[in-house]
Order: sequence, then C-alpha cells, then structure tokens
Amino acid sequence: MHLGRSTFGHPDNQGRVLSREEVMEWLNSWVLNPRLQLHMLQVGHLMGCWALEKAGTSESDAWRWEMAGILHDADWDQWPDTHCQKIVEALEEKQIDPEIIRAIASHGHVHFGVEPVTDMDKMLYAFDELSGFIHAYSLMRPGGYADMDIKGVKKRLKDKAFAAGVSREDISDACNRANISLDDLIAFIIPRQAAKTAALSV
Repeated sequence: MHLGRSTFGHPDNQGRVLSREEVMEWLNSWVLNPRLQLHMLQVGHLMGCWALEKAGTSESDAWRWEMAGILHDADWDQWPDTHCQKIVEALEEKQIDPEIIRAIASHGHVHFGVEPVTDMDKMLYAFDELSGFIHAYSLMRPGGYADMDIKGVKKRLKDKAFAAGVSREDISDACNRANISLDDLIAFIIPRQAAKTAALSV
C-alpha cells in the first residue's frame, strides 16, 4: 500500500476545503459500513476538538483538521486494496488543501510509507487507533462510556486478546511523535468521543 511519495496536492490550494455537506455526501456514498462511518466521524470530531482546544486554531481552521479526520478512511470500505491512494488522488483532483491530504496519507505510515510530520499528521495518527480501541471498550461495558476511566482503558490495552487488530505499537509510537502521554490522550478522547457518539445516536 506504499504511496511512493511524500508530497501531496499543490501549495496554491492551501486552505481549500469542502463544505460539511459535501464531506457528508462523500462519506455516505463511499462508506457503506455504518461502524466505519461512526469511526470516521468520531476521529473527525476529536481532530476538530484538538485543533480548537490544544492547537488554538480558528473555527475555520479546525474544520480542516476535522475534515482530515472524517475522510481518512473514506476508501477503506469499498476499495481496501487501494487504501489510501484512492482518497488521496480524489482530494488532489478536487484541489483540496495539501495539508489535509498529507495528514490522510500519513495516518498509517507503516502501510503507506508517509511519515507524520505536521501537527495535523501526528494527531490523526494518534487518534485513529486509540479512538477505535476506546469505542470497542465502550461496547463491552454495561454503561458504555459512562464512568469510563484511564485505568480501565489501559488495562484493556494490556490484554492483547481484546481488540487484537488494534496496534499497541502504533498507539505508543503516535504518543511519542505527538509528544503527549498515553494518559493525557485517553483523558482527552473519552469525554469528547462519548459526547459525539451520544449525539450521533439520537
């Protein structure tokens, strides 16, 4: 799945984004699996929250982060053999901000051969695996996200049989690259993801 390059899009397209309506239309047409849709929306929400709360961006700039999160797995459902080449090329055709495209291209550097470099790159990489893991943990708890804590998440992370497809190595690597502790990342994810998941289920 290596993309064979590390430069994406064109500098002249900096700041160019799709509207939320366009992104949701894309999500609904490309992603038929509701569980994957939920994951992508959760990651997008976390990215937007991080941009506003931690990176200190404007609302419009936070949408760039959120857009990267929502679309990062857009081609996985129907075209797994060309993940994430297809979404990268489609965004380039639409002349989307190169930083968004690069973040998507780097969210699995082991698979795609693109190292996370920017803050957006690093946080998408950091949220992707851990967000999915925490949601899987919520599904096995009677109370879901209610009263979920850092200790419980870390205990499950140590259980290699639970959510075995989630790379613990990637989670650790992502925390190191983003210069954030695992505890702090978990603490950031739980309440925001809980709120987003509840809102989507209404």
